[in-house]
Amino acid sequence: MSNFRFKALEIAQSRQAIIVTPPSERVGDFFGTNTFSSEVMRGLLSPEAYLKVTEAIYTNGPIDRAIADEVAGAMKSWAVSKGATHYTHWFQPLTGETAEKHDAFFDISADGKAMEKFKGSALVQQEPDASSFPNGGLRNTFEARGYTGWDPSSPAFLMDNGAGGKTLCIPSVFISYTGEALDYKTPLLKSLNALDRAATAVCQYFDRSITKVTPTLGPEQEYFVVDRALFYARPDLVLAGRTVFGHQPARGQQLDDHYFGSIPPRVNAFMVDFEFESMKLGMPVRTRHNEVAPGQFEVAPTFEEVNLAIDHNALLMDLMEKVAEKHNLKVLFHEKPFSGINGSGKHNNWSMGTNTGVNLLAPTSKPKEILRFLTFLVNVIKAVHDNADLLRATIASAGNEYRLGANEAPPAIVSIFLGETLTKTLEDLETKNEISISKGDNVYYKLGLNRIPNLLRDNTDRNRTSPFAFTGNKFEFRAVGSSANSASTMTVLNGIVADQLTKFKYDLDTRLGRGEKKELAIVEILKEYYTASKRILFEGNGYSDEWVAEAKTRGLSNIASTPDALGIYMQPNSLALFERMGIMNHAEVESRYEIELEKYIKTVQIESRVMGDLAMNHVVSTALKYQHKLAETARNLVELGMTAEAEPIKDILRDISARVIVIKKQTESMIDARKRANNVTDTTERARLYANDVKGHFETIRYEVDKLEQIVDDEDWPLVKYRELLFVK
Repeated sequence: MSNFRFKALEIAQSRQAIIVTPPSERVGDFFGTNTFSSEVMRGLLSPEAYLKVTEAIYTNGPIDRAIADEVAGAMKSWAVSKGATHYTHWFQPLTGETAEKHDAFFDISADGKAMEKFKGSALVQQEPDASSFPNGGLRNTFEARGYTGWDPSSPAFLMDNGAGGKTLCIPSVFISYTGEALDYKTPLLKSLNALDRAATAVCQYFDRSITKVTPTLGPEQEYFVVDRALFYARPDLVLAGRTVFGHQPARGQQLDDHYFGSIPPRVNAFMVDFEFESMKLGMPVRTRHNEVAPGQFEVAPTFEEVNLAIDHNALLMDLMEKVAEKHNLKVLFHEKPFSGINGSGKHNNWSMGTNTGVNLLAPTSKPKEILRFLTFLVNVIKAVHDNADLLRATIASAGNEYRLGANEAPPAIVSIFLGETLTKTLEDLETKNEISISKGDNVYYKLGLNRIPNLLRDNTDRNRTSPFAFTGNKFEFRAVGSSANSASTMTVLNGIVADQLTKFKYDLDTRLGRGEKKELAIVEILKEYYTASKRILFEGNGYSDEWVAEAKTRGLSNIASTPDALGIYMQPNSLALFERMGIMNHAEVESRYEIELEKYIKTVQIESRVMGDLAMNHVVSTALKYQHKLAETARNLVELGMTAEAEPIKDILRDISARVIVIKKQTESMIDARKRANNVTDTTERARLYANDVKGHFETIRYEVDKLEQIVDDEDWPLVKYRELLFVK
């Protein structure tokens, strides 16, 4: 095995950056060229068909089959002209991955001639096997039928299949034969409709010209990059997505020299390559940089409508993995692939915009707009306060469990950061009945360097330790895991805000019905909401132990366990909210709960099996062989009369023996715990046993293995080490 490690290192160290050639000198020349965009549709469809499609997208209205036939014909002509041979409904089942089944445009006519065929029926609907995807008990194994349906609000695109051809990918929803949602997209679209209705109704109190509200999202994607050969030399990375063992290198992130540092050449070439491909697919990738940990990086897009942003993020992750292969690299999206250094998140920057071009979460000093801004701000705070545990449930996963609260990511406690200016504004609203936002004069830093332009200071600092932070004109939910599909979180966030805005409208209409003046009634409601919700506001260090203690005194939840967090989905108030907002019915929520629990169980089970295999068949066996070498050396020294010189070696032998004994006993105990858990039929209880009994052995086994890594000769150690994995050049 050690030879395999050094062979992998030799291969990795011999690689050079691949030269990437831009498709054109100007991004505008190739941006969206592989996307069936609105502009492409306009040029290929009749004016009537184009108008009906765009109206359906804007109003959530139906598209009749006649129009679908025309769209399908245009799509096929466009795709074939660009080299496409197949088409697929591209959807997002509850596996956490995207899915696709390719069908050829090619067909045989009645007279035996070759033809290209793609009708509106094929565009609108396809039939994958619903029982073969996670369904949480909604489908029996013998009940196979399910349907994918075209989502016209997300443009179709062409994906290079890597074999010289292209496939037309049609973003789609995925439902069971009985109509329940089996994907991330369907509930998301329903939540967007709910928020649009509720927010538009509230906007009408301030501006009658506002007829639509669209949530926007910018998901910043963190990830690690390792060499492909080194990746395959680590069975735990291959099978579990993270390293179950590995001693921290002497140099990690403690010098703070990687963050925003010079991007390694091979990684930079990879970034440039997938950015070019992203631009072709109409994905507006704008930012790239090194993250805090060595080997960690980030990519950030321009803000888009939430549904499109989530489709683009899922597509981007697929694309990054494919492009990485060309560069002999592997992308790691696991939330905590390496112990002791920063993990990876997916920071979800969320806001709401109107059809009149107004960002409803953008602060303003204009008297007519201040009350509208505060209305939406306070209602978001109230929504998060009242549903903090449900929001916490959306980020619960086996991977994120390693990351949350690990002095690098927001804790499992949901809190909101507003900054000094907005906090004071709300305090004044509560105590003084003042509704103004003081922007003040611009404040510039005086650097004493004439050649440096004046630098403007924002009116408040950012707080990277807050899970839900206001960052100028949006909220940033930092706690979402890197590998997650953001649709789960955005579905709940949209839903709870829609629910809260609906309650606000009811409270306001009740007061107006009593004859109260509108502005005064709004202020009184906002004061009540703020007073009831302000305990969730926190401006300090969310990583500190002091905050954990303070949050407890405030009565805020700190749900550390994934199974416990997922249980919030099944609480009566959660089920009622989803039903009330028309997002999911009881069966759909329960199925997701079962799916997430099973996913957690299987993930921990795989990690446990990988850990047991590596511990006993790689680490312990290597340690015993090394111990044998040392024993021979000690024996020879004693035979030569050098007893004193043999004592330090005997100490090492005793140390190895003690650690091997602990590893063996703990591994056997872990396997027994796994067997006991597997015999439990109740999924909830089995998940808890995996979380506590099985996973409870992980740290002890890891500690002893990592200590052996420091003892065993480097030439004999079988696993690629952190220092070799993390510093890709």
